[in-house]
Amino acid sequence: MASSNQRQRAQQARQAEKQAQRLAAKRARKQRLWGLIALFTVLALVGAFVIAALVDNNGTASDDATGACPAGVEEARDDYELADPSVAEDRTWTVTLQACSGDTEADIVLELDGKSAPQAVASFVTLAQGGYFDNTGCHRLVTQGIFVLQCGDPTFTGSGSPGYSFGPVENAPQNDVYPAGTVAMARRGGDAESMGSQFFLVYEESTIPSDAAGGYTVFGTITSGLDFVQAVADAGAAGGASDGAPVTPVTIEGVETQ
Repeated sequence: MASSNQRQRAQQARQAEKQAQRLAAKRARKQRLWGLIALFTVLALVGAFVIAALVDNNGTASDDATGACPAGVEEARDDYELADPSVAEDRTWTVTLQACSGDTEADIVLELDGKSAPQAVASFVTLAQGGYFDNTGCHRLVTQGIFVLQCGDPTFTGSGSPGYSFGPVENAPQNDVYPAGTVAMARRGGDAESMGSQFFLVYEESTIPSDAAGGYTVFGTITSGLDFVQAVADAGAAGGASDGAPVTPVTIEGVETQ
């Protein structure tokens, strides 16, 4: 018969084996738990990535996707040289202003008359091809008396220029009437030699009286996108003024010429 000591040792061995089994089972449960946690974490990350991608593709996850219009860059760009009128090539140019305002983007398509206003067209086309108008804004909206949106000043002050000025006035209407869709050069009052880069888009027929310098150089017409300009005008000028910055800022993101 087994002695008392032998029975005690056998019992201790069985207890140790059971303890080892319990520890092994506990470790296995922990491993399964951590495995499940890791799996759920990976699935959650993948799900979040997929959702973010879907949201971004639907235009609600980033500033670019929302269609929000980036603000124009305010800076001086005054190191350009006046192009010779021959650059206008005595022909019609098609120019597209890639514009945005608020959450609306539009192509404002212009036809420029290089025959009737060669100096203005040569200047405008050369500036456009040189990136002068890229990421600039339209700083002035007039909603009473005359109906124009004025653009082409990178400084947003109304006094910016490309580093040159030119004149005289070309192709001004004899009756001082500027139909909706007219594209004309801005200048200082009474100074026919003060044209530079600023131009205005007429969104509603306007009578603009001539002054000592004459009328205003008409160098093109809007063939598409006038509704965009009209919408900007409908929103009004800042502070309810009849002459000021548009309530909804307008940015010209780029210009294409043909």
